[in-house]
Amino acid sequence: MNPILLDFPHEFETERLFIRMPEPGDGKTVYPAIQASINELKQWLPFAQNKQSEEETEINIREAYTKFLRREDLRLHIFLKETGEFVGSSGLHNIDWDIPKFEIGYWVHTHHSGRGYVREAVEGITNLAFRELKARRIEIQCDAKNHKSRAIPERLDFKLEGILRNDELSVDGKSLRDTCIYSKIKP
Repeated sequence: MNPILLDFPHEFETERLFIRMPEPGDGKTVYPAIQASINELKQWLPFAQNKQSEEETEINIREAYTKFLRREDLRLHIFLKETGEFVGSSGLHNIDWDIPKFEIGYWVHTHHSGRGYVREAVEGITNLAFRELKARRIEIQCDAKNHKSRAIPERLDFKLEGILRNDELSVDGKSLRDTCIYSKIKP
């Protein structure tokens, strides 16, 4: 079946969070979060290496919106249910619909770091993928030195399948890094 024909929720809730697909206009909310979090994001994420304008952020979000509709990449934005405040971004990436398998990525607005929101969002996204998308495998990959990122799959009982040594260049291109691969398979 062509994945564009798949019907599944474009939004859902967890205990404290409202999680939904990106929408045109989200740039005005996401851009300030990136700017406020840039020092933390720059250590780990390629998109944070170059200064972006609000317009470039909006363009990126609209591209993510169309990829979501085409089922090519399923970015999700995370908000607090109680206040509507933007918390961060996550989603299902590097999709292989034949299996189906997905990779979960995430980043959090620095203001909301350390409160368990990313863990809660990733748990909700994992459950959605198994339940609605019939996932057989979900991966989380992260830099071995990114201890905060590694804590998420470890707390959610993902299995560390291995560490790929000298697998990636650091985001600044100055050194080689190791990549941890965690997975959870269909229960």
